Amino acid sequence: MNICVFGASITWGASDVEKGGWVQRLRTFVESTKEDVDIYNLGVSGDTTDDLLKRFKVECEARKPEKIFKIIFGIGTNDSQYILTKKHPKTTIEKFEENLETLISQAKEFTNDIVFCGLLPVDESKTTSILRRKGKFYDNENILKYNAIIKSVTEKHNLKFIDLNNIINLEDLPDGLHPNSAGHQKIFEVVKDEMIDVWEPVIDFTKIKTGGVDIKEIKKNI
Repeated sequence: MNICVFGASITWGASDVEKGGWVQRLRTFVESTKEDVDIYNLGVSGDTTDDLLKRFKVECEARKPEKIFKIIFGIGTNDSQYILTKKHPKTTIEKFEENLETLISQAKEFTNDIVFCGLLPVDESKTTSILRRKGKFYDNENILKYNAIIKSVTEKHNLKFIDLNNIINLEDLPDGLHPNSAGHQKIFEVVKDEMIDVWEPVIDFTKIKTGGVDIKEIKKNI
């Protein structure tokens, strides 16, 4: 099975200096099953849905063998970014919804197993001041609007939506935007647990052992 994870800098693993991000943590975890599962981190820093659409089908074609294929999306924070003023989001909310519909349509050319991760909050004390000097800034009000669009579109298509909005603390966001290693660990834990529901027939997480310790025992201590 190939699992392709598409997104931007948080998907890529920005600010996780310990283990390279939640996707890499997921890959390490899944590889411990010794199952025929390959996870591809296809996050590109700075990407919006417009950027992702330019490369999405090519990336999928390059990684779709004759076996089960699954796609995870973690995209939208950069779409919600404001340019200079709140009158100018990087991607309008209408265009964002249109792009999500296009991504889903294209993804269904490869698989019906499609999952969307929700957006993380930001620390506005940092994202509306320091970044604003560079002409761009983020706030939680707009992120919640874009997150709601993701949830609405996934419900419309009966797709899995993994809500991440309440799992991060401000101390997990050193630059206000990207989670640190602790934050990435939290994302990994949530996505890993959600995967049990969706992909249990293929990956039996209950049999995974890490360092000789049964994963059930690990969960008891988390």
